[in-house]
Amino acid sequence: MGDPRHQLGIVAEAAVADHLEARGWQILARRWRCSLGEIDLACLDAQGVLIGVEVRARRSSRAGSPLESVDRRRLHRLRSTLVEFASRHAVRSRELRVDLAAVEFIDGEWRVTMHAAVDAW
Repeated sequence: MGDPRHQLGIVAEAAVADHLEARGWQILARRWRCSLGEIDLACLDAQGVLIGVEVRARRSSRAGSPLESVDRRRLHRLRSTLVEFASRHAVRSRELRVDLAAVEFIDGEWRVTMHAAVDAW
């Protein structure tokens, strides 16, 4: 049996992808990796903005909120990885940004909350 945190991440990423596609976003890649890091979801939103989505899931608040789990160093790595993704895939986008998708288990159900531009690009 695999790591429960890994399984939670896979379920959370799928839930976020479904959430975003329902809002007109196009998922370009899932768990895209390069030497700089990993992007959980690389997406184009309805306006054509390239967005790297960092998915953070929590079963409880004991480890802090999903927003608290992303530090300055992690944001820098996400930005660099997103630029590399755009370069390698020739994605034409006027803007790049990093969003955080917080997936939390509240009152017996999973909830997705999007936090746009957490990197203040």
